[in-house]
Amino acid sequence: MPPILNAQGLTKAFGAFPLFQEISFTVSEGDRIGLIGPNGAGKSTLLQILAGRIDADSGEVAIRKRARLLYVLQESQFATGVTVRSVIDAALNRSNLSESERGTLSAETLGRAGFEDLDVEAAALSGGWRKRLALVEALVQAPDVLLLDEPTNHLDLAGIEWLEEVLRDAKFACVVVSHDRYFLENVTTEVAELNKAYPDGILRVKGNYSQFLIRKEEYLAAQAKHQDALENRVRTEIEWLRRGPKARTTKAKARIDNANELIGELADLNRRSRTASAKIDFSATDRKTKRLVELENVSYEIGGRKLFSDLNFVITAGMRVGLVGPNGSGKTTLLRLLRGEYSPDTGKIQTAPNLRIVYFDQNRQLDGELTLRRALAPDSDSVIYQDRVVHVASWADRFLFTGEQLNQPVSKLSGGERARVLIAQLMLQPADLLLLDEPTNDLDIPTLEILEESLLEYRGALVLVTHDRYLLDRVSTIVLGLDGQGSAEAFADYSQWEEWQAEQKRPVKDDRRTADSSRNTALSGGKKKLSYLEAREYSSIEERIAQAEALRDEKRAALEDPAIASDASRLVSAHAELEKAQEDLDALYSRWAELEAKQG
Repeated sequence: MPPILNAQGLTKAFGAFPLFQEISFTVSEGDRIGLIGPNGAGKSTLLQILAGRIDADSGEVAIRKRARLLYVLQESQFATGVTVRSVIDAALNRSNLSESERGTLSAETLGRAGFEDLDVEAAALSGGWRKRLALVEALVQAPDVLLLDEPTNHLDLAGIEWLEEVLRDAKFACVVVSHDRYFLENVTTEVAELNKAYPDGILRVKGNYSQFLIRKEEYLAAQAKHQDALENRVRTEIEWLRRGPKARTTKAKARIDNANELIGELADLNRRSRTASAKIDFSATDRKTKRLVELENVSYEIGGRKLFSDLNFVITAGMRVGLVGPNGSGKTTLLRLLRGEYSPDTGKIQTAPNLRIVYFDQNRQLDGELTLRRALAPDSDSVIYQDRVVHVASWADRFLFTGEQLNQPVSKLSGGERARVLIAQLMLQPADLLLLDEPTNDLDIPTLEILEESLLEYRGALVLVTHDRYLLDRVSTIVLGLDGQGSAEAFADYSQWEEWQAEQKRPVKDDRRTADSSRNTALSGGKKKLSYLEAREYSSIEERIAQAEALRDEKRAALEDPAIASDASRLVSAHAELEKAQEDLDALYSRWAELEAKQG
């Protein structure tokens, strides 16, 4: 059967900068395609071209006759005075469904989405619930293809899980632009990366995100091998050209032409394979105080609704707190209480003297009239970073901006580029405590990975609100969960919070059946599969073992040093260090065996 949507030879440029050239993209029955790529690659633009909202500079988009294609934007806005009910009724009127089909689909979709009051004004909903309403508005029209641009950006964790379930069970095809790696892992049947690094401008792989990473690694390894071989051939041809053929025979001319082609191919490959990543590194102060913030019996309510009560929690130096809970449970409010912007209704919040707090607001705004130069360096053409003077051009380069962009207005930047500007501003402020409210919105996956590493290396304390489950899993050392009913509870990690949430939702009568099912799976010897997080861990564990072995050998050599052997205190210390290095190595070997067994 021909594809529902068939785009061929799409090219789009803004001014002198081409986003993509000669891109081809098809969507067939049952496809669930995750569309990824670096900021500025043109993901949202490609989606809008497929949706017919903007035109490509060249190329064609063909849609199967009578196919219904719907597009949900990143930002979901509704007119003042419009209710949830009227939004859904208008959407149903645009569909081709019969009256009975409309009623059934509307009731089922709204029920699963969690809407209870249909007469509430749509514009008054929180960002997460407006996003749910926009998704429901599209779903009740029974699309053949659903195009979603960063649908998880404003959803809470429960909303993301609802959307995952909807898409996995859907009869329609979908294309989703997303940076949420767990979402891509759980939903997609194919992943396509839009990137100039690929000869066709796009790499498309069957399977979920883990399988895409494996195939991409294979592709890049093959490309590197081809590049090495090409460099050797070009080197040989250049030496031959420099010597100059004695006779301009037809054969010699053909070789000259071939040499020029090889040189051109290598130049193109070098240009495409050049990659860069943002350099993110938050600055901590040298504070020695252990207890930074202490919440004692803290309560707070809004509009008569209790967000949390009798909250007791201590934030200490080096702690990385993941703050989770449904939309409206008070996560942002708690950050503002910690910041001192709000005062608790009851209880008290004690902070260490002269505590330096840096806050990243999820509703962050940049002045669109400012040039990038002034946004990055407000007062002069340089900034002070970690006691060093850095020129604005170098500072911009650190965040992947070119010199030509410095005089452009901020309004011309993509969402991801604006997010990088805000992180650049944040990095200039040394902090004892970082309060980050949804810092991942609009960031591409490579920048997300750099952000993760920076947060892991940051020496200060951190409170992180994010819908990115992988980031929470990797970064947080403790999770504080708000249930939206006025209670809060601490968990060892995000996985424990997830398990607790699942237990709260699971009917008691299903417990035995679930346990029996799990036991039967175990007894049948069913092959286990590595999760995305485990796959990432498995891919690097051999290198970590090699590093641990090198450290163990280093500690052993130190123990055998005559200078240490003759010093009793140093000898005891060296022996303890060797034991610790051996324990760490043994733990890695044990974990490797576990992952190998799971891999099957």
